[in-house]
Amino acid sequence: MLYDEKTVIIENVDIGNGYHLMVLDAPKIVSEVEPGQFVHVKVPSLEPSALRRPFSVLDAEDGKLSVLYKSVGRGSSALADAKAGEPVMVEGPLGHGFPVGSKAAALLVGGGFGVAPLYFLAKRRAALGLESILFVGGRTKDDLLELERFEKLGVKVFAATNDGSAGVKGFVVAPLDGEVLKLRQEGKAFELFTCGPDGLLKAVTERALSLGVPGWISVDRHMICGVGACFACIQKTVRGNSRCCIEGPVFRAEDLVW
Repeated sequence: MLYDEKTVIIENVDIGNGYHLMVLDAPKIVSEVEPGQFVHVKVPSLEPSALRRPFSVLDAEDGKLSVLYKSVGRGSSALADAKAGEPVMVEGPLGHGFPVGSKAAALLVGGGFGVAPLYFLAKRRAALGLESILFVGGRTKDDLLELERFEKLGVKVFAATNDGSAGVKGFVVAPLDGEVLKLRQEGKAFELFTCGPDGLLKAVTERALSLGVPGWISVDRHMICGVGACFACIQKTVRGNSRCCIEGPVFRAEDLVW
């Protein structure tokens, strides 16, 4: 069920390097949202006609909805100034998310705040006793976010940074490829899940197809309306142009056209 819920900010914390963690009291949305879905937030300090901003869900439990975002434009910068206790209208849950219950190991590949829906997925899988492994990349160590959350779930974490300040130096697909080789040698089933910049999504898509394993790709586009009316968040697929807010944001690897 879709809600347009009047939520209240519980906390809105600057966690460094332009990233922020906001926790909302949103019991209705929390009761319905699944990993990989998103919410549409009306930034309280902007003019009434301002468009809502879409955010992936980091966590949803006990009526509390958490989103991880970066201050990059007018909307997200204004949201960063919002204070605890302020009311915020939030629409959701929106879109199609990740499948949760596969018995195969889930290889989660993320970059920057792309780790948000991957954590939500890992948490749901952990509750079912299912294995997840995280591969996370960033420009520097400051772009590796919320890794302690994954570690508390018992998720094994592989990190890579462009400057070598944490993990291996280079791109995150290097440790991913190493673990894939190991799992194949062991005859262990796995699936790929990813969220992050397009270059990463394309790389994971190509690996899923070449390996012949399921790949679940969360595509980030400018989702203006959130309900499929404006056609601003188009992604090319084998079926033609698809709307990320309705047919996505999570697509099967074999459906995408890059």
